[in-house]
Amino acid sequence: MSNEWKFRHLTKILLRRRFIVLGVSCIVMSATSFTAITNKPTYKSQIQILVSPNVSEEVGATNNNIDIPISIEQYSVQKNLMQSSKLIDKVVNILSFDYPNITKEHILGKTENSENSRLKVTQLETNKGAKQVLSPVFEISFQDNDPLKTKKVLLALQKVYQDYNLERRQERFNQGLAFINARLPVIKQQVRQAERKLEQFRKKHNLLDPELQSQVLIKSLTKTQEQLQVTRTQLQDINSRYQNLEERITEASQKALISMRLAQSSRYKTLTSELQKTEQTLAKEQLRYTDDSPIVQSLKQQRQSQLTLVQQELKRLTAEIRTETTPEPGQLVGVDPNLVEEFVQVQTTALGLIANEKSLRESEQRIRSELRKYPSLIAEYQRLLPELETQRKTLEQMLQAQQSMGMKIAHGGFDWLVLEEPNLGTYVGNDRFWLVLVGMITGPILGVVLALIWGMRHRIIHSAQDLQKVSNLRLLGTVPKLAPRTMEKRLPNLSWLGGRNVAESEEVGNSWLPCHETLDMVYQNTQILKYPVPFKSVMVTSALPGEGRTTLAMGLAASAAHMHRRVLLIDANLRSPKLHKILQLSNDWGLSLLLLDETNTEVQDYIQPIHPSIDILTAGPTPEDAVELLSSQRLKDLIELFEETYDLVLIDAPPILGTVDGRIVASYCHGIMMVGRIGWVTQTELTQAVEILNSLNLVGIIANDMSSYHKG
Repeated sequence: MSNEWKFRHLTKILLRRRFIVLGVSCIVMSATSFTAITNKPTYKSQIQILVSPNVSEEVGATNNNIDIPISIEQYSVQKNLMQSSKLIDKVVNILSFDYPNITKEHILGKTENSENSRLKVTQLETNKGAKQVLSPVFEISFQDNDPLKTKKVLLALQKVYQDYNLERRQERFNQGLAFINARLPVIKQQVRQAERKLEQFRKKHNLLDPELQSQVLIKSLTKTQEQLQVTRTQLQDINSRYQNLEERITEASQKALISMRLAQSSRYKTLTSELQKTEQTLAKEQLRYTDDSPIVQSLKQQRQSQLTLVQQELKRLTAEIRTETTPEPGQLVGVDPNLVEEFVQVQTTALGLIANEKSLRESEQRIRSELRKYPSLIAEYQRLLPELETQRKTLEQMLQAQQSMGMKIAHGGFDWLVLEEPNLGTYVGNDRFWLVLVGMITGPILGVVLALIWGMRHRIIHSAQDLQKVSNLRLLGTVPKLAPRTMEKRLPNLSWLGGRNVAESEEVGNSWLPCHETLDMVYQNTQILKYPVPFKSVMVTSALPGEGRTTLAMGLAASAAHMHRRVLLIDANLRSPKLHKILQLSNDWGLSLLLLDETNTEVQDYIQPIHPSIDILTAGPTPEDAVELLSSQRLKDLIELFEETYDLVLIDAPPILGTVDGRIVASYCHGIMMVGRIGWVTQTELTQAVEILNSLNLVGIIANDMSSYHKG
């Protein structure tokens, strides 16, 4: 049952979209038929080219029966090269005289009118044992409507391939030698510069090899240090002897001088004389007195004082003698001559050793000073010498490469050898029958697919039954598309209902059938519904804009007036009102201003009558906050006031989806009528709108625009 329902659903979609199926089928079949009619005979010509690696004569002589292996990537590169734009442009230049309009796209088959490539490059296969492997032979074919043109194109292509093969070989040869020839002068110049730097270094420092020279200086420094050490040892010994002899000579000389000075010093003589006298007196007195006698004690003290003075005088004279300059060895007094002679010899030897030590020390300092320069000299020398050796080695390698590069370059790359010359193009037929057959098959299939995709993707409601089924609401009626000018015609006619006779009324009614008879039926359906309270206020809304909500509300107002009901039609769409435009009424005063006016005394000033039984309340100027106005208690009070004054209050409300205005107005009305435009609203949108209003008093739904859908 489910599969049967799906089949019926698909059948309905195809039936509704039958014009899509028919249109696509006609377009495809017309295109293929036109292509088949205009399609010309096709001719084909081909050549074969052997692509082989270019090896040297030595290798070829020793490997005559050995194939040089080539990777698939290398074959692919050669194939792409044969079809490259660079080579095809050369072919176009060759053929431009015979075929002025020929282009690269024409040869490659990439024009808008060509489905397949005219030029094809195919690598042929060959048997290798039980397997099929790619061979080095390529077949180049070209198709065109002119058999002579196919041959000329391939001949031009053959010439381009041969010229390119020679040019490429010469180019490789020139590029290789050009590189070496360009590098050789540079390398020679670098060698000369390195030699010049090394020569300048040797002249500047007067050195051939600083490393060898530094070793010689180190040995000389070691020998000098050894000699200096021996000299210093000898000098220490001589100094010791010298000091000993000097002390002995000085001591002997000082003793002689002291004796001489004492003999010459009157003070010393006086002190010693007085001391002798005191001692003589003390000796006499000690014979007479004891040691405790004051006289003895006084003499002892005097003797001690005189002894102290004598010692002081002796020290003074000795100090004076020591401060005096030591006399020359020839002038020494009281000194042994042998001692003096030995002293002179030692002094002479010491002077010689001191001079030798000074000379050795200066030599050591000079050698050390020179050695301090050698680390930087050695570093510079070690930098210059390897640089020169490297440049010479590079020059030697480049000269060797120059000799062998020519042979290697000459035998590199690939050779393109033509195995089969192109002939006049042979007829390969045309595809007229297949083009027509493909159009007849693919046209309807493509149309069906597009129709199904369109119908299943949009899921638009296409019938009143689907509208009722999706919304799950009572279907109040189906209404054809009503033009606003139709309402303008009907409303003036209704103004004569009160004064006309029955015949005239029937004549007017017949003029509206069947267009507005459906609206009368919709109105009657709302009246026969069994609700506890009759509908005094009804809101007309829809899920989306453009579903004919305003026009349908005008039609219902006309139907109610036709039934002798006094009707008030309110435009509650404050954001985008349309009622005043359709009826050509002023919108300076309307619902938005009335909601701001708290008094009910001047309500009639905002209402515009268009018929004895129909009054209009336009939306008024667009407010800044429509939600705030519609949510006020004032709107509810006004609707209740209008319900007391009029038999029916119809409210043209905004769409439910997109804003909350319609939901707010719906809460103030006794009943809500949904409008669903056939072929416009989708199932999802309708379901969402019904779910929003489901908690309120939904009376039913009206299927609008039925006639236009059935016509399409």
